Amino acid sequence: MPPSSDPPRRFPETSWGLVGRAGEPLTPEGRQALATLCELYWYPVYAFVRRRGAPADEAQDLTQGFFARFLERNDIAMADQDRGRFRSWLIACVKHYVANERERARAQKRGGDGALRGFDAERAERRYQAEPVRAHAAGHLLTPEALYERRFALDLLERTLTALQDHYAQAGQARLFAALKGRLSGEEEERPHKEVAAALGMSVEAVKTATSRLYDRYERILREEVARTVARVEDVDEELRALLLSLQGNPSEGRNLHGRDPE
Repeated sequence: MPPSSDPPRRFPETSWGLVGRAGEPLTPEGRQALATLCELYWYPVYAFVRRRGAPADEAQDLTQGFFARFLERNDIAMADQDRGRFRSWLIACVKHYVANERERARAQKRGGDGALRGFDAERAERRYQAEPVRAHAAGHLLTPEALYERRFALDLLERTLTALQDHYAQAGQARLFAALKGRLSGEEEERPHKEVAAALGMSVEAVKTATSRLYDRYERILREEVARTVARVEDVDEELRALLLSLQGNPSEGRNLHGRDPE
């Protein structure tokens, strides 16, 4: 996933569908699928390695080396959706790779075709330095595994919010979205309905209706994004619960998985 300052990319199809295509690297579709997976997961992996105690330069080497091995050896062809979530399988592979590499003197960066597309070491480290040490102000420490899960969840929320913003922009309602988005992000104070109505030339009832539609569309897009990362549609609710658990302790982030304040 590119750093948060860049426009997030959406999954073009289900995550496991991408994995299947990535396991066929000799085809153009396979190469593109593998590149897309690397771009989506490189930062959560980098954050995991850093949180395990690796210095920035070593984490850069390990992250690039790990994904380079996927490109070189096609290890991703061994992924099996019957074993559960793709990101769980991926992080198990990362742990195994890091353990093996640390038995050697130091991982060497790969170059040429094996380089990880979209990886920017400086931006990765700046982004990592902004990560919280704890789940919330008075909470438990974020373990490497918890940070990896949290990063995956937050990146998914970024894609959801970007898709929602695009929808309103295409419908000519960019101003409406800008006025109401605080109700979703939790990053800014919600403007009273009366204030929004006056600013947009709408009635208070129309703003309330628009707010309800915003929540509904957000939840619909969120479920679509989650559906792209699981093997079956029936797994969406369970995955949402898992993602919410990874953000537990942060009310604003948790609200993003509901579209409304958590109960």
